[in-house]
Amino acid sequence: MSASAMRPGRFRHFAAIDWSGAAGERHAGIAVALCRAGDAAPELVRPAHRWSRAEVRDWLAHDLPDATLVGMDLGISLPFADEGAFFPGWGDSPTDAPALWALIEQICQHEPHFGVSAFVDHDQLSAYFRRHGGREGAAFGGGRGRMRVAELAQQRMGCQPTSNFNLVGAAQVGKSSLSGMRVLHELRGHLPVWPVDPLPAHGSVACEIYTTIAAMAGGRSAGRSKIRQGAELDAALAALGSGPARHEGPIDDHRTDAILTAAWLRTVAHDPALWEPDGLTPAIARTEGWTFGAR
Repeated sequence: MSASAMRPGRFRHFAAIDWSGAAGERHAGIAVALCRAGDAAPELVRPAHRWSRAEVRDWLAHDLPDATLVGMDLGISLPFADEGAFFPGWGDSPTDAPALWALIEQICQHEPHFGVSAFVDHDQLSAYFRRHGGREGAAFGGGRGRMRVAELAQQRMGCQPTSNFNLVGAAQVGKSSLSGMRVLHELRGHLPVWPVDPLPAHGSVACEIYTTIAAMAGGRSAGRSKIRQGAELDAALAALGSGPARHEGPIDDHRTDAILTAAWLRTVAHDPALWEPDGLTPAIARTEGWTFGAR
C-alpha cells in the first residue's frame, strides 16, 4: 500500500510500548498505553501491572484491538548500510532484518524471558559489541559505534541516539533492542513490522518509535524529553491536541513516555511524509528498518 494513498481513518487505535532489556522476568521499565481515534488521553494498559516481555508479546498477538498502529520503543534492526552487512567479515551474517531476528532467536532460544546474553557473548558476534567491563570488540568500530541511517536522521533532528552495538551506559538501548527483535521474530505472521514489511491496506502494524521525537512534538526539548510530573504530561498532551491524562503529582517516565507517544502517533499517523521519509530506500527498509517520525 502506498503511503500517499493511505486512507484517513486507516488506524482506529494507537499504542505505544516503552520497552526494557533488563535481566529478569518482570520490569518496571515496561509500560503500554493505548488510545482510540479522537482526542481522549491515552490510558495505560494494566496500569498497576508489572509486565514481562512475554506478556507484551501475548498482548500483541491476541489482545491488540483491530487496526492499531503500535509503536515499540526499541531498535528493530542493526546497522547494515554503512558496511553492507550487519556483521562485516563474518560469513554467516544475515542478509535482512527478519533473518537477523531469526538468528538471535536461534542462538538465544534456551535463554528465558527473551534474554540475549548468549548472542552478545557469542564467540564470533561479541567482536561487534561494546560490553561491560571495558570489553570493546575489535569490530565495534570505536567512538559511538555504528549507526543506522534512521539514527543519523534522528541525530539531525536534535536527538542523541546510541548505537545498538553499544551495551554500556545509561543511554544504551542495545540489549532492549535485541530482546525486542526476539519478540518480533515470534510475531512474524501475526503483526507486520513497518517498513521491514510493506504497509498493509488493513489491520494492525508495528513500527519503531523514539519517544524523544514525540516529546519534542509535545513542546519539550530533546534534553528535557523525560516527563515525571502529571501536570507536565498534560501540558505536552495538550500541545498534541489531546485531552489531559489527569495524573496528579509524580509519575515515572516509562509511563509518561508510553502515554505521550501513543497520543503523538494518533496525531501524525496519517501524514504521508512520515511513511515515505527521505533516505528510506527499499534496501534500507528490508535490512535496517526505520524509526517512525525520523526524517
